[in-house]
Parts: sequence; structure tokens; C-alpha cells
Amino acid sequence: ERILILDFGAQYGQLIARRVREQNVFCQIVRHDLPASRIAELKPAGLILSGGPSSVYAPGAPHCDPDVFDLGVPVLGICYGMQLACHLLGGRVEPATSREFGRAQCHVLPQPPGEGPDLFADVPLETTVWMSHGDQVHAVNGDFVSLARTDTCPVAAVRHSSRSVYGLQFHPEVNHTPE
Repeated sequence: ERILILDFGAQYGQLIARRVREQNVFCQIVRHDLPASRIAELKPAGLILSGGPSSVYAPGAPHCDPDVFDLGVPVLGICYGMQLACHLLGGRVEPATSREFGRAQCHVLPQPPGEGPDLFADVPLETTVWMSHGDQVHAVNGDFVSLARTDTCPVAAVRHSSRSVYGLQFHPEVNHTPE
């Protein structure tokens, strides 16, 4: 197994890699702009799009090759990575009313049974998460399903309805997100 982490300048990039390795899974941190064809050659079992300090809609913001979503491997976007996945696949990302940094109460939304993998299996419906962002996904098109929210972030987690693409606005890799 190999997981590739596409690096968008995340302050927690190495920690994401460590958490994956703690699960006895080999992972590599690679450039965010690695072509999808090269990623396919590496035969990853999945991709993680890291966080980063940019805004997905800003001129010159780092983007990945949009074809990574067509490789047939699961993709998890964390923070900026979630925003980028939603942005590239039709969602709307905008500045939040205020930058958010710190603990937040995450409310896991009930999902109909059999509607894809349960990203929040064995996680309480109310859980503490660590937020660090200035932008948010404000609208998801019909292809994304909202999985969780916080009081200040209406779309804190998503899954794509037909692709194996998932996103978390919060940082699951840090100790401040206990679940």
C-alpha cells in the first residue's frame, strides 16, 4: 500500500504522514502539481490533499491536476485540500466571516444507511475538532453531500456522491481532534 500526500504547504504535512505511517501504511509527501499520469505510475492506494495557507480562488494559488479525481483511488482533502477538491469539482469556496483557529464542536450529520462509506464511523455525533482556516466551502453542488458542520462552518466535512472523494475542513491528524 502507498498513500501519496500532495503538499500544498501545510503546517501539518509531516504530521499527516506520520499518522498514516502509524497505521503501518507506506506514504510519501509529493509536490502538489505532480501530473495525474505520474501519480498513476506510482500506483497509490489513495491520495491526501494537504492543507495550506492559500485561497483556492486567488491568482497563482497552488492547484493539483484535476485528473487526479479520475484515477479511481480514494482522495481525502484536509482543510485547503477539501476546499480545492470542492472548488475543482463544482463547489463554491469563499472567505469565512472570520478566520477560525482553535477548537470547535463538530456536529456529525445523520446519513441514510448505505449511502457510501461512513467517514465518521465510531465517532460521536458531537465531537471536538481543530480548525485552522480563513476560507470555507459555502456551497456544494449536487455531487457533494455535507457530512458535518460546526457553529461557524456549515460544511465541515463532505463526500462526493459518485466518486471516492472526501473532505474535512478540520485537522484530524492533530491531538486536538481526539476522535
